Amino acid sequence: MHDRRTSIPEDAGAGRPPPPGPATTDRQDGVNSSAPQRGAPAPSRPALPTVPAWTVRAMAIAGGILALAALGWLLFWILLRLPLVSFAVALALLVAALTAPVSRGLRRAGLPAGLAALGAVLALLAVLLGIGFLVGFRATSTIQGLTRPLAAGIDRIRVWLIEGPLGLDAQQVSDLRNQVVNRLYQFAPDPAAGARMVVYVLGAIILIAFLVFFLLKDGATMWAWLLDRVPARRRDQVDGAGRAAWTTLASYVRGTVLVALIDAVGIGIGLLVLGVPLWISLTLLTFVGAFVPIVGATVSGAVAVLVTLVTNGTTDAIIILAVVLVVQQIEGNVLQPLIMGHALNLHPAAILIAVTAGGLLLGVAGALLAVPFVAVSYRVLEHLRLHPAEPERAEPERAEPGPAEPEPPPLGERTVLPVDDAPAPRSAHAAGA
Repeated sequence: MHDRRTSIPEDAGAGRPPPPGPATTDRQDGVNSSAPQRGAPAPSRPALPTVPAWTVRAMAIAGGILALAALGWLLFWILLRLPLVSFAVALALLVAALTAPVSRGLRRAGLPAGLAALGAVLALLAVLLGIGFLVGFRATSTIQGLTRPLAAGIDRIRVWLIEGPLGLDAQQVSDLRNQVVNRLYQFAPDPAAGARMVVYVLGAIILIAFLVFFLLKDGATMWAWLLDRVPARRRDQVDGAGRAAWTTLASYVRGTVLVALIDAVGIGIGLLVLGVPLWISLTLLTFVGAFVPIVGATVSGAVAVLVTLVTNGTTDAIIILAVVLVVQQIEGNVLQPLIMGHALNLHPAAILIAVTAGGLLLGVAGALLAVPFVAVSYRVLEHLRLHPAEPERAEPERAEPGPAEPEPPPLGERTVLPVDDAPAPRSAHAAGA
């Protein structure tokens, strides 16, 4: 029998494509035929999920708010630990903003910076000491002659409570009087506490006077030193914010002084015309109370009405109440918008909240400093929002290296030249030669 198996030539399948199948490995050189050959693009990695831009911005804003809150809390904690220094620095800034025009005027007159600052401080101290001496001397001499009128006024109030529209019982009025007297005794300080308070106030006055002197003399130098510690791209922004804050503070202080002076003159004239014994002291109280918006004017007006009721009677008290209301309406609707302008661009609700919070946290000093602090902070934030920092300057780009030289082909491979680079065929003459 013949073997029907036919032999297939070795080169019979040379032109056929290899059958599909898994990648094979050349056993001779151990090279995987499925691996990317030289010049083939590398496989791309899977792209990471991108974070939306608004999420990044929200995270940055939240981080900034947390950092500012932490810094504010640390600053507030330091202020509470050093009340005398904190109050002295804050009040010195207010006084320096008030007396800066005096110092500038003395400089224009030819005085050196030190003498001009000293003259402004001495002028302010002279005014304050003169007012204090006048009020103290007048009040002491007046109170000595008010014993009988005060007793008569208290009796009139007692009769009005019993026989008036309230119709209270005599025992109820007596109990109410005892409660008021006991409450006043509780608030009355002991001599030791009074002595400590006097020393505390004198130390604060001396510290404030020195701070005001140096602020007027070297304020520009101090500010330039602070600006040198700020990054260069934010220096103009911080400088503008600081100048806006100082302008707001100066406008607030000078406007408040003018408004307080007008209020005090208006109410003082009414007290003087009616012959109220303590009219000078009540006028000064009205002037000081105007530095605490809304609350201060209300308290000083109530004190003026009560003193008039005790010393002069119900009719004069009603007249003083009308005078106080008219003056406060003129202040709120005419003087504040006209004199303050945009220095205190705050809603009355915001002012009331600031005064209440400042009074609860720091007492009278907090109520006095709350409104200028809020006004300055608002102006600084507004300036920073409208005038962002300069963008960072991009560094000059470095020259990128040129393309790498192509690697020579492996030995044994045929090099195919492009058509343009192929050598021209030789002519027949050259061939014959």
